[in-house]
Amino acid sequence: MSDIRKWAIVKFRGELCVITDFQHINPGKGSAFTRVKLKNVKTGKVVEETFKGGAEELENVETEHRNLQYLYHDDANYYFMDNTNYEQVGVGADIIGDNAKFLKDDQEVVAMFYEGLPVTIELPRKMEYKVIESPDAVKGDSAAGNVTKVIKLENGLEVNAPLFIKVGDIIKVNTETGEYVERAN
Repeated sequence: MSDIRKWAIVKFRGELCVITDFQHINPGKGSAFTRVKLKNVKTGKVVEETFKGGAEELENVETEHRNLQYLYHDDANYYFMDNTNYEQVGVGADIIGDNAKFLKDDQEVVAMFYEGLPVTIELPRKMEYKVIESPDAVKGDSAAGNVTKVIKLENGLEVNAPLFIKVGDIIKVNTETGEYVERAN
């Protein structure tokens, strides 16, 4: 398998897994390799594997991609609406994982289904949020080395942002790192 990417569904040693993270490493000496974190879809167990050259042990799996719109959540599931047939789809909180903190009302995501069951969701790489809490910058903050402040977004997510960000601003956040990217308005 040459197309290793985050949130890809693969079979590894006969088990269905999601690639949750990967890193291509090209050391100065020796051959290049790829370090991959795989999450077992059934058990939720995460393993880290290293592949030299190609990752032939990873087998591509046919998945169905559907565009879903986030509605709400309870303790066990996150609920989305399928935009093609308006059916409600429940996705387990264990499948959503850390992506849950980035979800906001009416957010569209791409869900991968295997044999009719949702196995993972993929968020846009950058998402826009409205700032609802932003402490005022105090004169001398930047002189003391504090060039960022913690702000709160419309979905409750807190991120570090530059001092000029104010309540009501729309900002973009990178969903892979959880970091502020830029002001959108």
